[in-house]
Amino acid sequence: MTEPRSTLWIRRFQPRPTARVRLVCLPHAGGSATFFAGLPALLDREVEVLAVQYPGRQDRRGEPFVESLDHLARAVADELLPWADRPLALFGHSLGAVLGFEVARSLTAAGHVPAALFVSGRRAPSRQRREYAHALDDDGLLREIRTLSGTDDRVLADEELLRMVLPAVRADYRIVENYRYTPGPPLDCPLTVFTGADDPKVSADEAEAWREHTTDAFDLVTLSGGHFFLTAHQERLAEVITKGLAPFLARR
Repeated sequence: MTEPRSTLWIRRFQPRPTARVRLVCLPHAGGSATFFAGLPALLDREVEVLAVQYPGRQDRRGEPFVESLDHLARAVADELLPWADRPLALFGHSLGAVLGFEVARSLTAAGHVPAALFVSGRRAPSRQRREYAHALDDDGLLREIRTLSGTDDRVLADEELLRMVLPAVRADYRIVENYRYTPGPPLDCPLTVFTGADDPKVSADEAEAWREHTTDAFDLVTLSGGHFFLTAHQERLAEVITKGLAPFLARR
């Protein structure tokens, strides 16, 4: 079988053509595929990482931003179908978490139930809040970014870099803040939730509510830190993901 061709959407920082399972990584608001560049080195050799690059950033900066999360989920799911010749797991942080959930729904509808869904830094889709960060002026949006500590201080101090980053952040906030969950059947795959003990965006109850969205195994992992707690817990993250994918990694 011919191996799928990487596209503008899909990045493979450490290709593993014979891997038994693929882990699709979905960035946070304003983030890019390179956020996951170091993850493959921490995972089992039988896991290949596919990082998704959204339109409107880095080498896709000249493309228009996606107008809705539903549209983005359908586009990502379509891009992943050629890679579904082996099990696909999904991992997303913040915006990427709810996107991963909707991509999992789309893949399931297409006959490809995910091997697992791992989500981080986001409340359950069924627990919605009204948020308007995307409507703030630039100074207000910068305060929001600094509060979450998800952007390198060197970027925040560089006016030229800020002009490049803020439009993507605002566009991503717009689609996730305008997202509305449509009730439907729960997923049929294992679901693992990572949350930061001090994350202002996700309460303990909102993280636990993800349990409602699967009929399979559920695990909630609480780690120290705020919204971007995962940057300090990369090894623990990789350990939990590898354990969750263990049924697909054993040699037969």
